[in-house]
Amino acid sequence: MKIVLNRQESWQGEPTRAIEPAAKLLVALAASFQPRGCLVAMANGGPGMGGYHWPSQPPPCLPPVQEDPGHLSPAQLQDLLGRPLSLILPFKRSVEMMRWILLCVLAASIECALKDFMNVCMDAKHHKSEPGYEDKLHGQCTPWKNNSCCTANTSAEAHESVSYLYGFDWNHCGAMSKACKKHFIQDTCFYECSPNLGPWIQEVDSSWRKQRILDVPLCQEDCENWWQDCKDDLTCKENWHKGWNWTSGQNRCPLGAQCQKFTVFFPRPSDLCEKIWSNSYKSSSLRRGSGRCMQLWFEGRENPNVGVARYYADLRSRAAASPLPAATLLLLLAPLLLSCWV
Repeated sequence: MKIVLNRQESWQGEPTRAIEPAAKLLVALAASFQPRGCLVAMANGGPGMGGYHWPSQPPPCLPPVQEDPGHLSPAQLQDLLGRPLSLILPFKRSVEMMRWILLCVLAASIECALKDFMNVCMDAKHHKSEPGYEDKLHGQCTPWKNNSCCTANTSAEAHESVSYLYGFDWNHCGAMSKACKKHFIQDTCFYECSPNLGPWIQEVDSSWRKQRILDVPLCQEDCENWWQDCKDDLTCKENWHKGWNWTSGQNRCPLGAQCQKFTVFFPRPSDLCEKIWSNSYKSSSLRRGSGRCMQLWFEGRENPNVGVARYYADLRSRAAASPLPAATLLLLLAPLLLSCWV
């Protein structure tokens, strides 16, 4: 909606500060009719009349001013606000100030939400409270040494067939092959050490952790290679998160469960990635380098998952910072409205 105030209705002589609250409310009303919360409002006061006009090039976030389907006449506007027009015009400074305040609030809310998803550690059993440098990470966990959520001790235990981390035995159906085991070690390093899982962290009611990851998109190569190297190994379950016999203190196959090849429980690479840890991962059709899928494996000083996490964090933060409904916006502006009547 575009609100146009004609030159004949312009006000003269009233101090600008007296009308600023009402002007801000007027801008808020205009914003409530605009997609994406952007403002389209103008006072057509003419030269010297204190009227406000959009600049020839509006800021990038604002859509171009379109021909409006209708105007509010001065009489309708006065009736809408319940105040004489002499308390509303001119409002050039107020409009400009309020426009940028709203834009800054929206940008700040997106940035704050983005920080909630970036460079964070899960609230889980062995994770650090915040990521940082760890120069003594062990073996396959070393790619995370520059910024890690795991300690050196955790990284060393991740390489054991049965470690103190969870008491989980990879060899529950006989010795796991080295080719297969390296993927489970890498999976553990990724889970314990990565500070880039924020967009997929979910709250969970569990005795041993308060948060988990859900549907982290793994690159196609990571799922395929994992499945290829483990397809001839043996297991007795498809979901390794639950359903084990723990009476011995370690995971053992449930009563009546038979050890069979991985391909019986995981016919396809996607089945392995998605089912084995209760949908912690989601098999992606995208490949490494796409910037849209996470890599369990990477080499070099730069972690490619940082950019991927930022992409998904940005999507989530923008959704979290969507423009306020008109009713909520007006409620927040209620003190300004009341001040007009004081």
